[in-house]
Amino acid sequence: MAKFVPVEPFNLVIFGGTGDLSRRKLLPALFHRYLDDQIRGDTRIIATARSEMSDEDFVEMAREACRASTSDDLWTDDAWSYFSEMLSYAPLDIAAPPEEWNNLADKVGKSDHTVIYYLATSPSLYVKTCGGLEAAGMVNENCRVVLEKPIGHDLSSAQEINDGVCAIFNEDQIYRIDHYLGKEAVQNLMVLRFSNSLFEPLWSRNHIDHIQITVSENLGLEGRAGYYDGSGALRDMVQNHLLQLLCLIAMEPPNSMDADDIRTEKIKVLRALKPVDHTSANRNTVRGQYEEGVVGGKMVRGYTDELGADDSNTETFVALKAEIENWRWAGVPLYLRTGKRMSRRSSEVMIQFKPVAHSIFTTPRNEPNRLVIKLQPDEGVRLFLHIKEPGPGGLQIKSLPLNLSYADNFTVRYPDAYERLLMEVARGNLALFMRRDEVEAAWRWVDGIIEAWQALDSKPERYSAGTDGPLSAAMMLDRDGRVWHKPVTS
Repeated sequence: MAKFVPVEPFNLVIFGGTGDLSRRKLLPALFHRYLDDQIRGDTRIIATARSEMSDEDFVEMAREACRASTSDDLWTDDAWSYFSEMLSYAPLDIAAPPEEWNNLADKVGKSDHTVIYYLATSPSLYVKTCGGLEAAGMVNENCRVVLEKPIGHDLSSAQEINDGVCAIFNEDQIYRIDHYLGKEAVQNLMVLRFSNSLFEPLWSRNHIDHIQITVSENLGLEGRAGYYDGSGALRDMVQNHLLQLLCLIAMEPPNSMDADDIRTEKIKVLRALKPVDHTSANRNTVRGQYEEGVVGGKMVRGYTDELGADDSNTETFVALKAEIENWRWAGVPLYLRTGKRMSRRSSEVMIQFKPVAHSIFTTPRNEPNRLVIKLQPDEGVRLFLHIKEPGPGGLQIKSLPLNLSYADNFTVRYPDAYERLLMEVARGNLALFMRRDEVEAAWRWVDGIIEAWQALDSKPERYSAGTDGPLSAAMMLDRDGRVWHKPVTS
């Protein structure tokens, strides 16, 4: 059983400390790490936001958030009492002059602890926040800054943010976070590939027919209407989550587990992606937007009704055919798909292997060998192999999985993505975070798709909520003689 290793005490400042991300993810993640003895009592957690609030009011807000995210068997009032002693609050307008940052600076103090600034705010405030920290004398070699995605809304704005933040912090102090990289099954991708001699010799165009990456949600806007309508599925999901998964699947073996060795191999994949122009976009991309339909037995409203608008050109679904122009992957399509209000919540990577060169069996050809890495809701790995179906009546072949279920094989509760990533920031491990050139290379490829859509003046195709997206997404694979993999159910 893996053991939780404590981290050295640190001071964490959460900008946007009363916001949704702080309440739903960050504060509960820190509390859970405290429950597992990874965070020590002399750590300090300071939240800051524009709201006027006392320390006591903030602690009560944090208690409600942590209680809602903690199971009854883990919660104790004593544990919360000790943890709450780490918490404090400092109201602050980021645009305020340096002298008005004194209260926050005093709470952070002058200890030898590493200081982490977590920017859980709008990306438009990243540079201004970093500038405020510098003007208030709160930046030194012993601090780190965490930037939430999305970093910009296109290449130009991403470069502007990176220029501004890098003018104040060194690159090795900047942690660009994508919570998908903290998921157990995502981290397991590298172990699966590079620690098992079974897979690496097969991991190329010689043996793999194609790859599918699906991240589907059954939820709608859920209070994110303002942000989402200005973003859409391509910017919100493909530019970060799906491209990060693609990089881990397609990257060459790094020289070591050193952060820059890993990130250098990932950037090579992004730079090798074949650009999408207005000619190929018509054939290799699909945009969709959900209409009303039935999800989980309930009738739900369409996107524009949820948005409260008469019309919107924002896509809630994207399907893409990507190609990597290098020796390992030339000719192997990678199909990416993500959407809201789909039939189920599921995130999976499916690697489909090529059929045997010549089948000696007279029975109908069965499903091909597939490796399915399930990221959510139930993490695990399944390898589908052919076996003889028992019984009389001739030789019948059946495809069955070898199943590595995390829930079945690891009874210990393992940390969620934010819990793990926060501890990696505290340790100073950059391996699970994006480098500047990685972010910008992803935007460069996505910008090409956006420009192609604009040139085509295309509108999202409608699909009913509770389905698996527009018909055109199925047709895109059908033209290649393939079908979308149906998510594995436990």
